[in-house]
Amino acid sequence: MTLISIGNARVDFGASEIFRDISLTVASGDRWAVVGRNGTGKTTLVRLITGDLTPTSGAVARMPGLRVALMDQHRRFPDGMTLWEIVADAFGDLRALEASLATQAANLEHDHGEEAMEKYGRDLERFERDGGYQMAAKVDAVLMGVGFDPEAARATSIGTLSGGERGRVALARQLATPAEILLLDEPTNHLDLETTAWLEQYLRDTDRTVICISHDRAFLAVMANHVLHFEGGTAFSYEGSYEAFLIQREEKRLTQQRQFDKQQSKIQSETDYIARNLAGQNTKQAKGRRKLLARMPRLSAPIGGDGVMALRLSAGDRSGDRVIEAEHVTVAVETPTGTRELLRDVNVVLERNEVVALVGPNGAGKSTLIKALVEEHPVHAGRVKMGPSTTVAYYRQDVGHLPLDSTIYEAIATQRPLWERRQVQGHLGRFGFSGDEVQRTVGTLSGGERARVALALLTLSTNNLLILDEPTNHLDVESIEALEDAIEAYEGSCLIVSHDRAVLRGLATQVWEVKDQKLIIFPGSFVEWEALRAENKLKAEKGAREISQRESEKNAKVRDRERELQRERERADKGKGPTSNDTRKAQRAADKALGDAELRVSLLEAKIAGVTDALDDATLYDTPAGVQKAAALGKELDDTRDALDDAVHDWTAAAERVQQLKS
Repeated sequence: MTLISIGNARVDFGASEIFRDISLTVASGDRWAVVGRNGTGKTTLVRLITGDLTPTSGAVARMPGLRVALMDQHRRFPDGMTLWEIVADAFGDLRALEASLATQAANLEHDHGEEAMEKYGRDLERFERDGGYQMAAKVDAVLMGVGFDPEAARATSIGTLSGGERGRVALARQLATPAEILLLDEPTNHLDLETTAWLEQYLRDTDRTVICISHDRAFLAVMANHVLHFEGGTAFSYEGSYEAFLIQREEKRLTQQRQFDKQQSKIQSETDYIARNLAGQNTKQAKGRRKLLARMPRLSAPIGGDGVMALRLSAGDRSGDRVIEAEHVTVAVETPTGTRELLRDVNVVLERNEVVALVGPNGAGKSTLIKALVEEHPVHAGRVKMGPSTTVAYYRQDVGHLPLDSTIYEAIATQRPLWERRQVQGHLGRFGFSGDEVQRTVGTLSGGERARVALALLTLSTNNLLILDEPTNHLDVESIEALEDAIEAYEGSCLIVSHDRAVLRGLATQVWEVKDQKLIIFPGSFVEWEALRAENKLKAEKGAREISQRESEKNAKVRDRERELQRERERADKGKGPTSNDTRKAQRAADKALGDAELRVSLLEAKIAGVTDALDDATLYDTPAGVQKAAALGKELDDTRDALDDAVHDWTAAAERVQQLKS
C-alpha cells in the first residue's frame, strides 16, 4: 500500500533552489534511509512529507488520514511536566477518554439512566478497541528502551534533565505516538550503544513505515531497506540495504565518469580536427563537424567529492610512552543531595599512539572522566599524572567553548592574529565556509556548522593527545569520513567517546568500558570487543534457556507423577483398590514426588533470595542500563514467585498423598 507519493518535486526559497526533480514512493512497511551532506534539503523533504510545505512545482500525494510521528527537535516542554506525562501525552485522545470514563463511572453511582449507561458502554468499548488498557505498558516500554526507569519517570521533571536526556525523552514520545509513519531525524544522537541496539531491534520489529535521516552508518546498515541520497541539487533513490546503496552509487559514478571522459575525448578530437581543417581543403567537412559538435548534448561532470571538508591534524612533538596515567582515581559530581560517585578506583594508562574508544551508558561518567584526566574536573580520590611532554587538544560534545557572539571569521582570526585575510578565508574554505558566509555569527549556526567551526579551530593547535567527545554528532557522512582519515593519519594518541560504531570499528585499538562504576580495560580493537560481548550475550541467553528447559522438564515430571497419583486415587474410589505391591509402588512414588517438590521449593526460594539481593544493590539504579537490568530482574522475581506458589501447591498435594497412603 502506497502511503506517500512525490513526483518531480522542486522547492525554492526566494531566488534559491533547494532541490529539484525529486520523485519518491513510500509504501507500507518500508524503512527509508535519507542521507546526504548537510544543507542539501533533507529537512525540507521532511516538511513536504508532513504537509507543512507545498512544493514550488511537482506533486505530493498522501494516503487519506495518514498519521506521521515527527520528533520536533526544537519543541520545548513545560519544565514542570514529568517524563512519563510527556510520553503519555502522545496518547492525548486516549488519555482524555480515560479521564471521561473515570468521571462517567463516578456519576453512574447515582445516575442509573439508560442513556448514561449506554454512553459509558460505548466509550469503554472504544477505549478497549483503541488499546487504552495497553497504553501505560507502551509508555513504560519506550521509556525503558531509551534508558529511563518508568517509575522514576513518573516523578522526574523534564526541567531537571540535560539536553541529551531531553532528546531521548522526545524520541520516546515519538515512538509511542500512534502513527503509520515514523519520521526520525538523527535518532542515535545522544544514545549510548545499548540504547542504539534497542532502537535497532525496535525498528526491525515494528510494522510501521520508517523514514530516517541519519549519518550513523552502522545504524543505517541494520535499519534500511531503501535509500534516498541527496546529491547535486536533487536526490536519487536506491532499493536495498545501505551497503547495497554504497556499491550501486560507486558503480553509477564510475559509469558516469567513463561516459563523461569518453565525451570529453570526442569533443577534444573534434575540436582539434575543426581547428586543423577549417581553413584547408576539408573546410566543408570541418564546418559540418562544427555544427554537429554545437548540437551535441553535453554530459555533466560526475558528482564527486568536491567540497568535502579538508581536515588535517598535526601531532607536533612526540609524547612520552605514558601519555596519561590514573592511579586509584574516584570521579564524583556534586548533586543537591550530596556527592555522587560515578567511577571508583580507576587504574589506567594511556600509552603513546593508542586510539582508545571510551564507551558506556549515558550518564555513567564518561565525559566527567575525560575532564578529570585532563585536569578540568577535580578527582574525588587518587591521582592523575600527565606525561611531561603531553599537549592536549579537546573537542567538547556540546561545542560550548565556541565564541557564540563572534563571526566565523573572527573565531579563526583571533587564534591567528598574524594571518592575512586570504589565509583566514582559505582555512575556513577547507571546512565548507566561503564568501559572505564567514561573516555569520557563530551563535546563529546549525549544529553541523558549529561542529565544523570547532574542528576548524581544533586544527589550528599542535598537540600529541587528541580527545574527542562525540565528534560525529551533527556531521554528515562525508565529513565523518574526512575526520576518520585525519585521525588515522594523526601521529599522536587519541581518546574517543562516541556512539558511532563505524568510526570505532575503523580506528580503535583499545576499549575502555565504563560499567557498574568501574573502568574495564579491553586490550583489543573495538571489533574484537564487540565480538566478545556478542559471544558472552549468546552464552548468557543459552544458559538462561537451559535453566528454563531443566525447570520445565522437572515441572513436567512432577505433573506426570501427580497425574499417576490421581489415577490411583480414582481406582481406589471405584473399588479397585490396589494390591499390596501396588500400594508399595504408590508409597515410593509419593515419597519421591514429595522429595522432588521439597527440592523445587528450596531451589526457587534460593533464587528469590539471590534476585532480591541483586535488586537491593543501590548502584544498580545509577545508569540507564542498570535501570533496564533492574526491570528485567523485577520481572524475573515475579515469575519466580509465581513458580514458587505452584511448587508449594505441588508440595502440599504430595504431602497429603504421603499421609493418605500411610493411614
